[in-house]
This record gives sequence, structure tokens and C-alpha cells, in this order.
Amino acid sequence: MALCLAESLIKNSDFDPKDQMERYLRWYHDGHLSVNGECFDIGNTTRQALMAFEETGQAYSGPDHEYSAGNGSLIRLAPVPLFYMSKPLMALEMSARSSCPTHKHSLAVDACRYMGGLIHGALIGKSKEELLTPRYSPVPGYWEENPLVSKIDQVACGSFKSKEPPEIRGRGFVVKSLEAALWAFYKSDTFEEGCLLAVNLGEDADTTGAIYGQLAGAYYGKSGIATKWIKGLKKLDLIESITDRLYQTTGRS
Repeated sequence: MALCLAESLIKNSDFDPKDQMERYLRWYHDGHLSVNGECFDIGNTTRQALMAFEETGQAYSGPDHEYSAGNGSLIRLAPVPLFYMSKPLMALEMSARSSCPTHKHSLAVDACRYMGGLIHGALIGKSKEELLTPRYSPVPGYWEENPLVSKIDQVACGSFKSKEPPEIRGRGFVVKSLEAALWAFYKSDTFEEGCLLAVNLGEDADTTGAIYGQLAGAYYGKSGIATKWIKGLKKLDLIESITDRLYQTTGRS
């Protein structure tokens, strides 16, 4: 889904939620941009949103009921702050909007909004110390004027710094998965060390790793990721082609 989102941003040179949903549907039905040519895993909230979009054509089809605050929109987020790297306010606002096609619950939306700011900061070279200060934002005073919902605000204020497993859990609930990814980032000094901390929490390990990997990848850069890990990726040429084209659009958005 991250590759579908990146592809949409590239093709449209803009944020087009309907086009994003059409590409997500191609992934769901036909395996578009999947590593094995089929959709082999999809969350209930994402599936529900895609089925609603297929029926109604409404781009923002994500549910917002109490059980829909999953991490499905957070794990695909990184293309948005990269696309809007030259416009920090847009990086925040569009990170939030990128959640709504499949996840409209305020916790999911604000998790994306906050993480979008962190990824943007990492991309422009902010230190880990600065990124992990309470309520970091690339736009000064933004959270005072546009406050986060309480549970995400607690994470943004550093809840992950004072907890250890089993309080830190890599669950599908977006608050817990965001907290777990930031805990791994905070506790580690290298991409590999933090990634292992994240996935070894267990439970929803792949998504915790994906959330951590977006921020840590932006922070450490490609050179900070073990070559053997990069070379082991399936469809590496496709991934690099899309990310290169996305990077080339940065600044024109």
C-alpha cells in the first residue's frame, strides 16, 4: 500500500485520495505492486473501507467506530512526508489526510499527523534528541494551535521513554504500535538494533517493524541499513525505481 500511495503521488504530482483508493483496490483484487503478485494480508478496517469505496466511489470511506483505530494507515505513511519535504505544514496536514481513505478514527488520523512530522524532521536532518522532545513539530507552535487527541498526545510527550515491555506492546491498536515503534527508535543507536527491538516485541511484529522502519529509515538513511538486508528485499528494483521517482518529485509538490 505504501508503494501504491507513492505511485499515486508520482503519477498525479498531487494528493488524490480517489486515485489512491483505486490503486489500493488494484492491490487488493489483483496484487498490484505486491511482492508475490497477490494480496496476501489485509486488515479488517482496510478491507471494509475498500469495499465501501468500490460500492460508493467515495474516497474517504474509512470507518471511524471504536474498533477501527488500527495501524493500517500508519504503516504506509512515509511517501507523504517525503513528497511534501519542502513544505512542512503540508507534510503534517497531508499525513493526516492520508489516513482517512481507510482509517478515519481520530487516533489513526493523529498518529499519522504526528509521525508525518517526525519523518519530515528526520528527512531534513534533525537529531534524534530533537525529534524525541515532547511534541516535536517541524512547524513551530503547530500543536498548540492544532492539538493532538489525548492518547496520541501522551505518546508525543514521551510515554515511550518511561516504559519497558510488557507495558510496551507491538499491537495492532495504533496507539500501542506507535508507542512501540518510538520506544525501539529511542532505545537503539543503529537501524538494525532498533528494528530487532521492534519486531522482537512479537504480537503484530511486522507492522511495528514497518512503523519503526519508516522513521528510522528517514533518520539513518539507506547507508545506515545493512547491505545484506537491502539486497534481500524482493522486487528491490521496483522499490528503488518508485522511491527514486518519488524523491525526484519532492519540491515540486
